[in-house]
Amino acid sequence: MALAPNSRVLLNDGNTIPVVGLGTFAPENPKARVEEAVKLGLEVGYRHIDCALNYANEAEVGRAIKAKIADGTVKREDVFYTTKMWNNYHAPDKVRVALEKSLKFVELDYVDLFLIHTPVEFKPGDDHFPTDVNGKLIYHNTDIRDTWKAMEDCKDAGLTKSIGVSNFNHKQLELILTMPDLRYKPACNQVEYHLYLNQHKLLAFCKSHDIALVAYGVLGSTRFERWYDQNLPVLLEDPVLNAIAKKHGRTSAQVAMRHMLQSGIVTLAKSFTPERVRQNFQVFDFELSEDEIKALDGRNRNLRYLTMDVWKDHPKFPFNEEY
Repeated sequence: MALAPNSRVLLNDGNTIPVVGLGTFAPENPKARVEEAVKLGLEVGYRHIDCALNYANEAEVGRAIKAKIADGTVKREDVFYTTKMWNNYHAPDKVRVALEKSLKFVELDYVDLFLIHTPVEFKPGDDHFPTDVNGKLIYHNTDIRDTWKAMEDCKDAGLTKSIGVSNFNHKQLELILTMPDLRYKPACNQVEYHLYLNQHKLLAFCKSHDIALVAYGVLGSTRFERWYDQNLPVLLEDPVLNAIAKKHGRTSAQVAMRHMLQSGIVTLAKSFTPERVRQNFQVFDFELSEDEIKALDGRNRNLRYLTMDVWKDHPKFPFNEEY
């Protein structure tokens, strides 16, 4: 498909999502830096802002959006805002509570996309990482289909335009897709997807069910120690990626993103460095050849940066499935 700064993907509920989004997960950055990055992102052309309740910076992201609406850079309807329900809100009576918290923080009347952040559920409550006396995470076991019904209620209430999931494998998606009383299919599945993790089977499954795949981690690891293995290779230093970038006169990040976009994947990029925020949106005026796409596809290592080892003792640990 032809790609342009205003390109969007049609979702299965009739709404559309911009093909490039600005990620805002920033555990090691001051919140003010996130706010400034979102302001700049909207100025340079991003119209898709990806956030989450668990990121604990929705107030700052909301202020940035509000400021850019106030100065005429964008209108509310121009901005596609995603938030995610964290693991301790899976109980049906807590789903809307989570969304309303996000709406209050970000100061919006509705969000464009509301996701189940992960298929793993923690003990309900205000503690995002509840632990027992031994420091082990306390899990809960709400049926994900009951959670999904509450997500559907949020859409029907007008609090979100679209609903979807994140970090789901095909088996977990099938639980929802085969519900006898399903009102809305997941509009998207947001997962780790990049040069070293080519989840082609999951992509094909999602496409076959008209579910958009949204990729995070496209530029590799943030090196945040709690979540990421510090000994893994740096994606943006890959020699094949850099050779192709040099040929096109582009950054390795731009080529990594273009690779995803030409594969039909909605692509999230995260940076809080002004120059990189600008560069990462400059991916619409060049094209990779079929041979270059094949060469980049061949770099796959089935390597996950986000191992989720913090909850690997979960009885149904979902992140070790091939797809």
